[in-house]
Amino acid sequence: MSSSSFSLATKIKLPNGKLIPQIQLGLYLMSRQEAKAATRWALAVGYRGFDSAQMYRNEREAGQGIGDFLASPENTEGLTREDVWYTSKLASNGTSYQNVRRSIKQSVEACGLGYIDLFLLHSPYGGREARLTSWKAVEDAIDEGEVKSGGVSNYGVAHIEELMASKPRIAPVINQIEVHPFNTQTDIRAACAKYGITVEAYAPLARAMRMRHPTISELSKKYSCTPAQLMVRWSLQHGLVPLPKSTKRERLLENANVGGFEISDVDMEKMDGLDERLVTDWDPTDAP
Repeated sequence: MSSSSFSLATKIKLPNGKLIPQIQLGLYLMSRQEAKAATRWALAVGYRGFDSAQMYRNEREAGQGIGDFLASPENTEGLTREDVWYTSKLASNGTSYQNVRRSIKQSVEACGLGYIDLFLLHSPYGGREARLTSWKAVEDAIDEGEVKSGGVSNYGVAHIEELMASKPRIAPVINQIEVHPFNTQTDIRAACAKYGITVEAYAPLARAMRMRHPTISELSKKYSCTPAQLMVRWSLQHGLVPLPKSTKRERLLENANVGGFEISDVDMEKMDGLDERLVTDWDPTDAP
């Protein structure tokens, strides 16, 4: 991966053959209006992937921002719905198949985009029956065309093994987890690699908690980049799909401007060694 040149145009192929933008904008903790504005700004500067969720309460506004941009004079490239990758997530796994199917349909309707490119089970909470029932609902939503690809989020090794042991009709293509140099998640990443599951990295900047760490400062100076750019580049060189978040227009572009340098193998190892299992928000990966 390390020799690749990355930009907002970079895509990687998922196990089901679909191409996904490798740098996407996370919409977590954005207000409704921030999500609507940020999606428009981000599309204007080259972002093509957006990560929302039922729990974020901004699915409708994210979809509106995307739709407004596509219909506006700003859309000078003539982008269409098919050029945008939109993700949402199920708030709660449930043992009622019908309730989960209804919830997925509501997300599709809320975003107003006709379909959802990637729909994830947001966490493993709820227990085995709820997890497997919810996955069946995702499979059927894919069959119905409401969703194009399915995946999971915050799944630990045991949850991945459980799902794959159930011999799913449609395999998950993504596991979205917290990953950054201070929480490298090597065990979960290895389990995903075993089954060909792509890892998306949320909180790739560790929510700015370690921007002044001596190693991050030292390497940022060495590569003439910002700490955020360094951490995004680390994610990309590991083959992850990072979801940096910003509501500021200039930061949206800066965070993704990582094509002008390459972290050496020695420095990648140095950053890998920063792992302290730092959890910046929640960690359901060991849920029963």
